[in-house]
Amino acid sequence: MDIAIQDKAEKGLVNLITPIIVSVFAVYLTIGMTLGVLPGYIKNDLKQGSLVVGIVIGLQSLATLVTRAYAGKLTDTRGAKTSNHLGIVLVLLSGVVYLIALWLSPYAGLATSLFLLARMVHGVSESLAVTGALTWGIGLVGAQKSGKVMTWNGIAMYAGIAVGAPLAIWMKGALGAGCVFAMIFLLSTVSWLATVKLPALPVDAAHIRTPFYKVVGLIAGQGLGLAFSAIGFACISSFIFLLFTQQRWGAPSMAFMAFGAAYIVTRILFSSFPDRFGGYAVALVSLVIEAAGQLLIASASSAAMAIAGCSLTGIGFSLIFPALGVLAIKKVAPQMRGTALGAYAAFFDLSLGLAGPAAGIIAGWYGYAAIYVFGGCCCLLAMTVLLRNKMFMPKDK
Repeated sequence: MDIAIQDKAEKGLVNLITPIIVSVFAVYLTIGMTLGVLPGYIKNDLKQGSLVVGIVIGLQSLATLVTRAYAGKLTDTRGAKTSNHLGIVLVLLSGVVYLIALWLSPYAGLATSLFLLARMVHGVSESLAVTGALTWGIGLVGAQKSGKVMTWNGIAMYAGIAVGAPLAIWMKGALGAGCVFAMIFLLSTVSWLATVKLPALPVDAAHIRTPFYKVVGLIAGQGLGLAFSAIGFACISSFIFLLFTQQRWGAPSMAFMAFGAAYIVTRILFSSFPDRFGGYAVALVSLVIEAAGQLLIASASSAAMAIAGCSLTGIGFSLIFPALGVLAIKKVAPQMRGTALGAYAAFFDLSLGLAGPAAGIIAGWYGYAAIYVFGGCCCLLAMTVLLRNKMFMPKDK
């Protein structure tokens, strides 16, 4: 009887979060596809430098960062469903701006400016859609299942990036860049339809809200650890295409796929580790693996070595978000969960937003391989932050 009840509960959990996972996957597929096309297009077609590539790529994350507080507030006061669906509408709008920028590509300066605008809209859409999706999923299945919700949302996010980037590279070669950006319309529709029938969460309008800056302070230890760990991912997503081009290793599709596959398989096989061994322990081991992956890319003398480095980075980075995220949301009341998730994810956004331009400057001075030395050093900084935080907060696991 107990087994039957447990199976029924698990089936109910799957039925509730699967539409949200599909919706998040579709949103991140649009992000992955733009990452697969934009660096090469801006560098080769618009003839812009590495710093401009880094700014264009990083601007999306900065836009996501500065709207996290608003996304958290909207999610907590107007509902997760409202926040999520508004974000999806903005994904579609970003697709319109991308296509206009592409149409105006003979005017390189104007096209670059429009790509910057598209990245900002895309960043705001990510903030609203994902904060809403995470809060919605946790609210539907209960806080005790928050680790699973974060784990499967993370799988959807990075699967979207891992699939989207090589898919876009293929589509650009076979059908042109216009088809890549046009796909954003289709994927936005899929994302909307996946969740439109899910019930909305009740909103406690009477709850006295903790100011956003205080929430940031509460979860700063976990957030900084996440921020430094995310730089390795940012280095791959922004510059692995250009590293492969410089070294004449062919298309980097396998590098994106290796990162994504390693990330997803690790999440599936070891998703219980944060609960079993503690968030800090899992994060520290993960950071050692990620640092090794970054240094392997930096020293790579062949495409196979670089792909192996991307795989190690994916394995290492995979469990950091849920391991530290579960600790972060325990620090706030349930009515503030959307704000806490927004604050926690803001550290990730800040990392990606700053890593792109910083890596672009490093590439200009020392070459693309040096970017991954930078990524490895940031993993060591993340370990230092987490060890210090653990020392002063011994009750956190």
